[in-house]
Amino acid sequence: MQKTLQFVLVGLAAMSGLTIAPTIAATQDMELRIGPGGVGIYDRDRDFDRYDRRARRGCDPDDALDIARSEGLRRAQIVRMSPRSIVVQGMTRRGPERMVFANRRGCPEI
Repeated sequence: MQKTLQFVLVGLAAMSGLTIAPTIAATQDMELRIGPGGVGIYDRDRDFDRYDRRARRGCDPDDALDIARSEGLRRAQIVRMSPRSIVVQGMTRRGPERMVFANRRGCPEI
């Protein structure tokens, strides 16, 4: 009888632990912020622009500069931005060079 009671109690504890685990994981998208307005709960999923800005806007100018520098452009700077492209100019061993990137996610070179 005691063994059966132990199994039942262990089973209930395991089942209650399984129901608590998803709620703990689901709360990871929530933040507790303390600011001038007091303490508040903040939902990260609502602020899409802050956490996933590249998914909406396309190529970030800083990413285009980083890619150009990794390709060997020294003193790289953005000379033109349009809704379709970002032009980065810099110096190589052979002289001035330009790189043009499409203004979409991932900054592909044109």
